[in-house]
Amino acid sequence: MKNIFLIATALFGIAASAQNFTRRDSLQGGLRPERTNFDVQRYDLNITLDPEKKHIKGYNDITFKVVENTKKIQLDLFENMKVESIELKGKKLEYKRDNDAVFITFPKELKKGSEETLRFNYSGNPTVARNAPWDGGFVFSKDGNGKPWVGVAVQGTGASLWFPVKDHQTDEPERGASVKVAVPNGLMNVSNGRFLGSTDLKNGYTRWDWEVKNPINNYTITLNVADYAHIHDNLDGLDLDYYVLKANEEKARKHFEEVKPMMECFQAKFGKYPFWEDGYKLVETPYLGMEHQSAVAYGNKYKKGYLGGDMSGTGIGMLFDYITIHETGHEWFGNSITSKDIADMWIHEGFTTYTECVFVECQFGYEKAMKYITGSQMNVSNDKPVIGIFGVNREGSGDMYSKGALMLNTLRHVVNDDDKWWKMLLKYSETYKKKVIDTQTVVDFFNTETGMELTPFFNQYLRYKSPPILQLKLNAGKLNYRWQTDEANFKLPVGITANGKEVRLNATNDWQSVATEAADLKDVILQKQKYYVKVQKL
Repeated sequence: MKNIFLIATALFGIAASAQNFTRRDSLQGGLRPERTNFDVQRYDLNITLDPEKKHIKGYNDITFKVVENTKKIQLDLFENMKVESIELKGKKLEYKRDNDAVFITFPKELKKGSEETLRFNYSGNPTVARNAPWDGGFVFSKDGNGKPWVGVAVQGTGASLWFPVKDHQTDEPERGASVKVAVPNGLMNVSNGRFLGSTDLKNGYTRWDWEVKNPINNYTITLNVADYAHIHDNLDGLDLDYYVLKANEEKARKHFEEVKPMMECFQAKFGKYPFWEDGYKLVETPYLGMEHQSAVAYGNKYKKGYLGGDMSGTGIGMLFDYITIHETGHEWFGNSITSKDIADMWIHEGFTTYTECVFVECQFGYEKAMKYITGSQMNVSNDKPVIGIFGVNREGSGDMYSKGALMLNTLRHVVNDDDKWWKMLLKYSETYKKKVIDTQTVVDFFNTETGMELTPFFNQYLRYKSPPILQLKLNAGKLNYRWQTDEANFKLPVGITANGKEVRLNATNDWQSVATEAADLKDVILQKQKYYVKVQKL
């Protein structure tokens, strides 16, 4: 096994070098023994934020179980942040920094099965985002009254940008987290989970305490600081809370009426809201949005569509608020079901983009839903594979959003049984609820549930640039057809209309034929609202 590992590591090193990956990339994205030898149980974050100085100071108490006997573990904190000290049972520990990794050495070997809590004290000025949420970091802004308005988004960049953490998606704290943030008096902090209360620290700061009961992925742990108004609502026992700038309170009350039908739709299709114990919140932010678990960041300026525009180009995108729907869909896909590696982020984004189509169907019917998702084809570039590079914190193509959703819509129509499809999607959501999975897990699930061999299907859409190409030609009253794909042994039924007649072709990579009355290939039309494939007429 060791020799195989060394060979694989050497080959990966060659591939990584060819793509200009650095040691920092592998330290952040890789799983070495110093990461796998312990399992985080809980984070207890306690910090003070000075918005004017853009400065953080505090600590994270990290509780973990020892998986293998060890004297060393890796935690992570961006190298521009200062490590003040790291302590275990009141005694300072030795550590060594390597890029953004912090390797901590214990005086005695920690034994397998034991549980420990260390305190990681730190401070510094965290990275300021240039264009959140597309790049990671803090946004230090002002509201209309000149008061500080602060948010943070770190998906892809890493939670260790602003607090010490085991910064890998494979390990979520099973027993949740607490987030305590002290901010200047007159401001409020809103974080994940339930509000436990606030404490005037008698030094010009008030600390706001929040508690998360559920496992939580690192990048969705958050803070939001502003002079907020709080709006409370309830849906069948689920707490709905909205924290908005005070000037927007009345506007928000009207605009967020969309939340209840959205929740009813998603719970019907994907199962009970997965973080019921922590409640559901929308929090107004000075950036567009992010799926922060139980504290969804909202910055769409109370407009329909995507900042007032339609991502689908069909007009249907203007029937709902894109950010509310999309980011809430992540509560099921991304927050509840999480990918092990960011290379598999399509598991988050493909399914979540598909939730937009699901919402449209719930509210406006099947035809509008199909029109909406077909319109999203214009957002697909087919520039590179959807699945990225593993072990170096590198996601794949941005096509993971629309192409991932179009793939799922295609799969629905391959199944060709809506009752079966919705039951399958619900079972998927419930089977992997609050679990960390990979692409193979998804493929295995749908192979089993459909009774079909879909591995080539998923491979073609996720591991190659181009979708499958349906080649067609007419010859003596017969329509000849086959798939041209990168993936071998590709089989996929597809619907066409030939001379006005619907025909389902059980196409493979081999030429087949079917009798047709179509006299010209222009009379052979793909049912493009049901399938995302290319057509080549020969």
